[in-house]
Amino acid sequence: MKLAIVGYGKMGRMIEHIAVERGHSVVACFDIDNNQRGEGLTAESLAGVDAAIEFSTPETALQNIRRLVELGVPTVVGTTGWYGQLEQVKQLVQANNAALVWGANFSIGVNLFFKIVREASALFARYREYDPFLIEQHHKFKKDAPSGTALVLARLMQESYGERAPEAVSLRAGHIPGTHEVGFDSEADSITLTHTARSREGFAAGAVLAAELIMNKQGIYEFSELLFAA
Repeated sequence: MKLAIVGYGKMGRMIEHIAVERGHSVVACFDIDNNQRGEGLTAESLAGVDAAIEFSTPETALQNIRRLVELGVPTVVGTTGWYGQLEQVKQLVQANNAALVWGANFSIGVNLFFKIVREASALFARYREYDPFLIEQHHKFKKDAPSGTALVLARLMQESYGERAPEAVSLRAGHIPGTHEVGFDSEADSITLTHTARSREGFAAGAVLAAELIMNKQGIYEFSELLFAA
């Protein structure tokens, strides 16, 4: 595939590295220098692009998404913090017969972790002596808190716990790539499930995989829908 990267920071560079390793080529990169307010995303600058991978900021993601969808470029969105506009984006994708994949986390391990947490919550919620908790830690540069991943985990736990579901406790410090801990605590014992990211590589690899999976599709998908259908 010929890919465009929208948001060419540390994650964008890692995506480029993984994409080339998988036999793709990156033919266009966009950042604050050439894409203020999404204006760099044009039919000319995206000519020949098979898919775009968007990892920018919560403040700029929506305008990037709008431009890419209206130009008919299949899009993978890894930016979090914009989900309050998800319904608006769904309508936009539908109106343009476009293709878009979004995800709170593109790590394959995290998406498996989601499944484990959902099942564990269903088991522990049967026993009122176990109180659930949710803690997430990230580097000091992360813009949103709680993380998009933590919001998904909270939603999954709420399916079983209802009003007893925990809110995420967030920590921002140093250079932590990302740690999410779910636990169930009682007077007798405590059980914890933890996902720890060692680097950005897992997120980047999942984003490239999502671009591969969205080819020749229409509609809007959460990453796990494509990942576990493959």
